[in-house]
Amino acid sequence: MSKKLAGGAATLMSGALLLAACSQGGPASAGGDFTDDKVVIGVLNDQSGVYKDLSGPNSVKAVEMAIADYKEKYGDKAVVDTIEVVQADHQNKPEIANTKAQEMYERQGADIILDVPASSAALAVASQADSHKKLHFNIGAATTELTGAQCSPYVYHWAYDTYQLANGTGTTVTENGGKTWQIIYPDYAFGQDMEKSFTAAVEGAGGTVAGKIATPFPNDNFSTFLTRAAADKPDVIGTMQAGGDLINLVKQYNEAGLRDQGIALAVGLMFITDIHSLGVEQFEGTTFTDAWYWNMDDQAREWADRFQEETGSRPSFAHAGNYSAAMQYLEAVQAVGSDDADKVTENLDGKEVEDVFLRNGKIRAEDHRVIHDVYLAKVKAPSEVTEDWDYEEILNTIPAEQAFRPVADSAAAGCKLG
Repeated sequence: MSKKLAGGAATLMSGALLLAACSQGGPASAGGDFTDDKVVIGVLNDQSGVYKDLSGPNSVKAVEMAIADYKEKYGDKAVVDTIEVVQADHQNKPEIANTKAQEMYERQGADIILDVPASSAALAVASQADSHKKLHFNIGAATTELTGAQCSPYVYHWAYDTYQLANGTGTTVTENGGKTWQIIYPDYAFGQDMEKSFTAAVEGAGGTVAGKIATPFPNDNFSTFLTRAAADKPDVIGTMQAGGDLINLVKQYNEAGLRDQGIALAVGLMFITDIHSLGVEQFEGTTFTDAWYWNMDDQAREWADRFQEETGSRPSFAHAGNYSAAMQYLEAVQAVGSDDADKVTENLDGKEVEDVFLRNGKIRAEDHRVIHDVYLAKVKAPSEVTEDWDYEEILNTIPAEQAFRPVADSAAAGCKLG
């Protein structure tokens, strides 16, 4: 099978993507331990709102790419012939995420749910995973609660979190002279966690957070909040918004001329899709922490080229993270010959992983935090951009063991798995 999905290999049927092996028979029919003789992967995310571009339908495409690569790699030796993908839009609402996750596990037979941006939605899905004893690999949300008080034997946090973001950006900006901060954050689980993590990072680096301003989520008008934040002339306004909300805030920050007034903007969470949507000139010089960048090396670029052929756009780190999570799940299924969640977790816990997304990766058994190298990045000036989507300069690699919070901190927060 070619790496690009062929029509004969993937057929969309009633919201489920069915990938069948070209060969007849195969290991699954010879005694594999699979519910209904198939694997079902659910992708639950925002397909219509502020997180659509960074996640959305292209996360589904990334999972499809992983399935195709698994089939190509193992061929007749694949332990399961039939793999389905089911998808749903949670609209960034925890109650909808809760209902959709329950439907996926109970009615659609999902063995695992991937992605799930929006921390409140992710926590709802994690609860469903735990009660159903089914897997959830979270890629899209940032809350450290997933590896803290609400950790579960069936939940893994794959791509990034608020500690990693604050540890990179908050510490670096403060050490480079941004001593006084005002923080603007969305008033839900993600924003609240980000505010706490950034406050700790800024203060730990010798800075001061003079004010904290909560905003509705989602929101399209930040002018009043920016005016309040700028009133005391801080060195830095730290925004914890993401996706469409971040785009709106940055646009209004620039329209208000706050950069010209000497007030820097620190972005807690940014995706390549945000820069592409608003324009590199709007973000020029912004320092941020990135979990992965499509043009950071040859391996990343090769995969990103394939992704662009499929979607017409370059991947965000969430898209690459979904590919990685799906691929590592299928590798574990292949190793144990089963979709049984307990057998899969036994294979994954403590495993060291290298793939297109995870560099120096390790799946910690103690809290199910997947640690990996992350990157301190800066948005290029328009004159430095050499091709479309060429927006980032990698300034430094933050090693995996330094990037994420220690196991002891997860235990102190209430997680004791291993």
